[in-house]
Amino acid sequence: MALTHFGFIVTGDNFEQMQGTEKFKMQVVGVSHPEQGIEVAKKMVESGVQLIELCGGFSPVWAGKVIEAINYAVPVGVVAYGPESIDSMHELFS
Repeated sequence: MALTHFGFIVTGDNFEQMQGTEKFKMQVVGVSHPEQGIEVAKKMVESGVQLIELCGGFSPVWAGKVIEAINYAVPVGVVAYGPESIDSMHELFS
């Protein structure tokens, strides 16, 4: 099976965007708080998303909550930043 429907959830502001081609769709959803990612991920799975990526604003704790909320229905990845980015990431999300 090929990947044809990808979801990305980003923290920042609330928005939704769908883009892609006939063969590949990408749904990008912005949330203002990580806890909103739980409901977004559930809706993505219901709509046929095959893989979900969470932005680096989601901590491992929230990633785990998302994975459990969708009952491991699809793979969930998390964008990670190295130790050199800790201070600047903290500034962005504080």
